[in-house]
Amino acid sequence: MLSTVKIKITPKELIDTVKEMKKKEMDAFLEDLLASTSPEYLQSIKEARADYKAGRTKTLTEVFGN
Repeated sequence: MLSTVKIKITPKELIDTVKEMKKKEMDAFLEDLLASTSPEYLQSIKEARADYKAGRTKTLTEVFGN
């Protein structure tokens, strides 16, 4: 069962909370936030996964050289 909890939080409180997170937690939170607010971001992930599965990838050396 899904439920929603609504809370009021100021932008400053949110920023302060994010600043207190460990890097891994912060990265995961920011990625989730971006995914939940950006259909384009989610589409880019789907396209990247399809490219990877189809073998349409290059190595770092192919892209950037030595």
